[in-house]
Amino acid sequence: MDHFLNMAPWGLALLQALLYAALGPLLVGWVRKVKARLQNRRGAPIIQPYRDLWKLFAKEARVAHTASPVFRSAPYIVFVATWLAAATIPLVATNLPTAAIADIIALVGLLALARFFLALVGMDVGTAFGGMGASREMLVSALAEPAMLVAVFSLAMTAHSTNLASVVEYHLNSGLVLRPSFLFALGGLLLVALAETGRIPVDNPATHLELTMIHEAMLLEYSGRHLGLMEWAAQIKLVLYGTLIVNIFFPWGIAQSLTPVALGVGLAAIVTKLLILGAALAVAETVLAKMRLFRVSAFLNLSLLLSLLGLLSHIILEVGA
Repeated sequence: MDHFLNMAPWGLALLQALLYAALGPLLVGWVRKVKARLQNRRGAPIIQPYRDLWKLFAKEARVAHTASPVFRSAPYIVFVATWLAAATIPLVATNLPTAAIADIIALVGLLALARFFLALVGMDVGTAFGGMGASREMLVSALAEPAMLVAVFSLAMTAHSTNLASVVEYHLNSGLVLRPSFLFALGGLLLVALAETGRIPVDNPATHLELTMIHEAMLLEYSGRHLGLMEWAAQIKLVLYGTLIVNIFFPWGIAQSLTPVALGVGLAAIVTKLLILGAALAVAETVLAKMRLFRVSAFLNLSLLLSLLGLLSHIILEVGA
């Protein structure tokens, strides 16, 4: 009995990781559905991304004759690294065994590993579009990663820990406190999330125009299960950033115990918050247009500025006081 009770938290941690993989296509389908309604279209069913993944995994993967073994192994590395990065973020509960590795540095490192291989395969085959997409991806990441680190560090300084589970629990226990540093950090992290997930106004995931795409340009040579893994990893990354935003800045509802009632409330809370965030994303993508690539740097500089203002606000108003 004691052995079963000791293994139960690890089973819940595995279920939470599987939930990330399951929610990725659902969130993408929800955003597409809301955008279609806002544009007076019927739109595809919400479960359409699941059907697309099933179709891709059923097809044969074709590989260019100039591709190296890195090209064949990169989809698995990108998917596993993105999935592990998502699994480190508390989704339904905070006191799971994976909370010990839920560190900001580990999160950024896993995302950087996935991005490195994604850019590497863009240049591996030798096509012009792949190299163009890889260079653009590195431009975005070089500006987005510092902004993300500064934004989350401003929250970590408040909780005196870089562990995400500890940060969430601290904000839950401290109650509703309006801090200027949180508002600046939230603005910076929102801009970073739009850039890192390839959403409008930085990138358009629904287009394949060679002169405008960033993420899609690196995937043009993939097909079959390889393309399915890459698409699935991008969907998990969207849930990752959505969970990071709603569970750090709006942590109410997340379970602090492993009782069935608390876990049920936590699951309902995260699904509701992600649906609201997805609807807001759909509205933003409907009213905004994709910006030119040369303006992306200014967009990400704004996110870094907001994150720095959040960090300075914390130092001046809280630490200085």
